Amino acid sequence: MDDQAKAILERALGDGRQEFGSFFLSRLFGMEVAYEGETCTVRFPADPPFFNPQGSLHGGVLATALDISMGHLLKKHFGAGATIEMKVQYFAAARGGTVACQSSFLKKGRRTFFLQSTARDDAGESIAHATSTWKLL
Repeated sequence: MDDQAKAILERALGDGRQEFGSFFLSRLFGMEVAYEGETCTVRFPADPPFFNPQGSLHGGVLATALDISMGHLLKKHFGAGATIEMKVQYFAAARGGTVACQSSFLKKGRRTFFLQSTARDDAGESIAHATSTWKLL
């Protein structure tokens, strides 16, 4: 295991907390969560250990970050929820730098919510977009 992979694993293990803002996957990917109004932005480095064999960020990592941005937004404003369904569209590959996933509400119900999140690269170009349906727990 190389030094970068070891450092990533140590960061992920961290203090073992499993809560919003700090849980194993968020630490593994080096995510930072920020809120502004009714948006949530999750930023993380597109690091080579998370690349696919084609040399770009694996789509599952990107989908996870999009999902986390939407789940954190729902939790902040209404409480914990579960993803009922999610659709991701990929537009371009991320081959390094920082990825920022910004989520917002599409429609708010009493127990069911519709959200979206867009992932952008360092240049501000959209690289993926997700829509999802959530239910409050």
